[in-house]
Order: sequence, then C-alpha cells, then structure tokens
Amino acid sequence: MNAAHTTHDKRGFAFESTLGKVARVLTGQYGVTVVFSPEGPRVEPGRIVIPDYEMNGGIDRDVLVGYLDLLVARAKHASLAQLDALPAGIAANLAQVIEDRRVCAQLLDEYPGSRWFIGKLREHAAERVRQRWPKLHWRERLVWLVERALWDEPPSRTEASPSLVAALHAAQDLLRDARASGSTAQSIAAAHALVARVRALSAGDVNSMAFSADAVEDIDTQSAAASSAPFDDDTVLPDHDSAAAPSAERSGGAQADDVLGMGQSLADSQQPSTRSEGAAGASATHAPRARLSIPLATEFDVLADLTGQGDSAVWRALRAQARADTAPLKDKLERALSADERVRWRREQERGEIDRTALARLATSPGYRTPFRTQRAAKGRDVAVTLLIDRSGSMAGRKIELARLCAAALCDALTQLSFDCEVLGYCSLESAPMRQLYERQLATGADLRRYNRFVERLDLKVYKRFGAADLSGIAAIDCGHENPDGEALAWAATRLADHQAARRILMVFSDGYPSTGDGDPQVLRRDLRERVAAIGKRGIELVGIGVLTDAVEDFYPRNVVVSRLAELPSTVFSVLSSLLLTR
Repeated sequence: MNAAHTTHDKRGFAFESTLGKVARVLTGQYGVTVVFSPEGPRVEPGRIVIPDYEMNGGIDRDVLVGYLDLLVARAKHASLAQLDALPAGIAANLAQVIEDRRVCAQLLDEYPGSRWFIGKLREHAAERVRQRWPKLHWRERLVWLVERALWDEPPSRTEASPSLVAALHAAQDLLRDARASGSTAQSIAAAHALVARVRALSAGDVNSMAFSADAVEDIDTQSAAASSAPFDDDTVLPDHDSAAAPSAERSGGAQADDVLGMGQSLADSQQPSTRSEGAAGASATHAPRARLSIPLATEFDVLADLTGQGDSAVWRALRAQARADTAPLKDKLERALSADERVRWRREQERGEIDRTALARLATSPGYRTPFRTQRAAKGRDVAVTLLIDRSGSMAGRKIELARLCAAALCDALTQLSFDCEVLGYCSLESAPMRQLYERQLATGADLRRYNRFVERLDLKVYKRFGAADLSGIAAIDCGHENPDGEALAWAATRLADHQAARRILMVFSDGYPSTGDGDPQVLRRDLRERVAAIGKRGIELVGIGVLTDAVEDFYPRNVVVSRLAELPSTVFSVLSSLLLTR
C-alpha cells in the first residue's frame, strides 16, 4: 500500500470506499465493508468499524489505515469469539494487547507495506495515552506498559513509575511467553498468568524486589487517581527480550483506546466544530462553521442492491410506457450518434479495402503484402451515466411515478444505444440503534457540535448497477423520509468515478432543498455546494434536474427545471442527448 505520509482528509465516501477496497484485498473477502463510528474500533461479521476519524481536528489518514490494518489482522488471525467470551476487566484488556501484537506480526509478514501505517497508529496511541495518563487507573497504566514492552517501546519518564517498573521486571518470564503466543488461547492464558503474578506481588506473596503499588491504588482499585503521583525521572524500564518481535524498529500494532478499556468514547476528545440547531441541543455561538454535514456514525447506513429484483410484469409495463414516450427521441439520438461517430483506419493490413497511399509501394516492392486498410470506430460511446433520484417523502405520488418512468426511459434507451448506466436512489430514515448511540454519547458528555446527522441513517438503493442487463429493479423505486443530498451525491459520484469510462455524467433528480429531521439546514446546503464543487473538479459532468422546483439553481451550475411533470421524461432525455453529442 502506498499513501502520502502527511495527508489529511475530510470525511467522505471516497476515502471510506478506498478503505473498503483495501479491507477486501487484505481479508480476501468480497463482501467486507468499512464504516465509521464513535464506538469503534471493532470487527463484526462482514464489517470493520473504524473510530470516527475527525476527532481532535483531523486524524492523519495513515492512522486510519493503521486502524484498518489492525482490525484486518484481528479478523484474519484472531479468534474473536474467544476474546468476546472473556469478562470485562484487566485480563480481557491484557489478552487483547497480547493478541494484537501476535496478529499484527502475522499481517506484517504477509504485507510488509503495512509497517508504516501500523507505526503511525502506535504513535497515535502513545499520544492518546500521554494526554489521558493523569486520569488512568493503575491497572490501565500497567496494561499500557505491558503493551509497550511487547512492542519493544521504552516507556516515557512519566510512565515509568517505580511500582509499574517493578511489576514488569518481576514478570519478565511471562512477557516472554506472551511474545511467543501462537494462538488466541495462548494469549488469553498469558494474560491470566500476568494478572495472577501482579496480584501476588501486590499481596506480598512473592519476593518482588521491594515491589509496592502506588499508595492510592493497585490492580484491583476501583477509582482512578485524581492526579499523577510524583515520578522518579531517573527510573527506566529494564531491557526486554525482543526475539519474537518483527525485525523492523517500532513496527507498531495495537492501539491504546481499545485495549485499555477506559470506558470513554473516542468522541470524548473531539474538538468543537459546528453543532446542529436541532437534536444536538443548544447551539455554540462561537464555534467555527462546519463546511460539510458530518454524520455521527456511518455504521447504521444501509445499502441495498435491487438490480434485477423488481417485479418483471410491472417492469414490462413500465418499459412499454417509457418507450412510447421516448422512442422518437431515442431514434433521433441514435441517428445523431451514428453520424457523429469518429472514423479511423487501421493501415498495413493483409485484407480489407485498398489503401491508396500504399499503391506506390505495391508497385515498387514485389514482396509487399499489406496494401489494405480496415475501418474502425473510435470509442465515441465510452460514456458512463448515473441517475441519482431523491426518494424523500415530498417526492411521493406523481413525482416519484414520473421519476421512475423517466429512469426507465433513459436507462432502457441508453442500454440499447450501448451506453453503460446506473440508477441509484437515496433518502434518510430514523434509526433506533443510531438514536441509542446518540443518547449514549450525550450521557457521556461528548462534544457533538461538529455533527449534523444524529439519529437518521442513510437508506441507499441501487436499482440498476453498471454492467447489468436486467433493468427490472427500476420498477422498485419508492419513497422514504428525508434527503441529505450532499452525502448521497458523494456516494454516487464515488461509484461513478470507480467505473472505467472516457466520460462520466451524473444526473440528480430533486424536488427541493437538502433536509434531515435533525440537521441544520444551512450546514446541509453548504455541504451540498462543497460536494458539487469537489465532484466538478474530478471531471464528472453533473446536472441537477429540478422536479417542480428551482432549488437546483442554487447548487448545480448546470441545471434544468421541469415545471410540468408530464414533460419530465422528454425534457431530461433532451438534456442527456445534448450532453452525449457534445465532445
């Protein structure tokens, strides 16, 4: 894997899509998806959940790739069921630390290019622990120093308290066993052995070289110290046997927030940006305005591929009506395209028609055998078209019926004319699990001001995907609730950009301004403008189709307003024809 080492990225479907592709390559599983959530990181069947990546004003992209590498390593090489079966506590945290070190070593053997990203994740973990060190329990500090020892990372002077140093020194043999772990079961056994050793040391049952826990807490203390106890700056951790570690220095691996079990969300440390004037509570007057509408989490978003899953009888009736409305337009476009096809010649052929420019050589060279030429057409129709349909509640009734008819007419005609096309739809719906996440975040005092979608998940539909011959899924186009246009537009543009074509055209059908039930309308509108501008810079030709609304004029530089619903199919077909005939 290659990536710039100092890049930062705003939340967007493009980066999320890239991580998804990397996850599928590393895991070897086609259906794996990557989502972001304040409650990450974790691994679920078919899904990798990464922490929301704009905390602290923007995490380096390499750190996010490091999270992905770590979670892929867990998914491939760890027994997640055995780890999940452990009761919460220090033994489970230590087992995760040991197991992360083991599985990352295996991943680095398979993919040495992951070393940079795992290293960046290690640096990020160390910085997070440094910021939170005064509030950590003694046992959480112990877990972190065990993790440091497993990765051959010397502790900082602040971390190296006498009791922690003594505990690790007295457990050197167990640390060697932990480094040599060859399975999840062995990692768990090593964790239990470490916990038993430290408890015995604390109780005075073992000669511990004057070991004593800090006065206010030990491995079983239930309250964290209010502040850090004084540390001896000259205290250092004894050297560790690194025979089982990868050869490169600080190759990195596990991350601090997950393995320490601190009980606080990653969102706790997020800096304020913009808070919704709706569900987020009181507005922050002096907070900077967000440029994009950021969801609280993407893990609840649903993407359904309905390609070929529509009712065949309904589709045939819809197609018949569509062809009746647009057949003359389609024939006219076909004639125009055929006349406009650029012609090229392959010369020096052994058969074909005589190439006049080769006649002289034919006369002067008796052995000359290739005086012919053949005709070839340039790829004038190498164009991919995406139709993106607003499925909000306001589109219900006659609007969605005509949008469905329009999609059927355009997609049917484009397929007959040898253009590849895709039909997508979007809306947002309230999600009970997402609301529960939002309420948990509020209860922990998390700063949610920079988010603008709190309790609604995206409901994304693929009615006809690129390359599919069955168009019946278009008959299933329906309506939902709200329309976060910017996020959906970014999703559709990413799919289109990933499709190989000389030109890419994205047509958006909308009947109003972007909206969600819990978002700031001004943020949603600014978000849509930002994404339209970004898509234009990617070379995608974008057209906004206003269905009984001129709102598209505020967002899309190229737009068409349809004031009579009956004219929607013919108007949109004419616009698309003009685009296809324009070089």
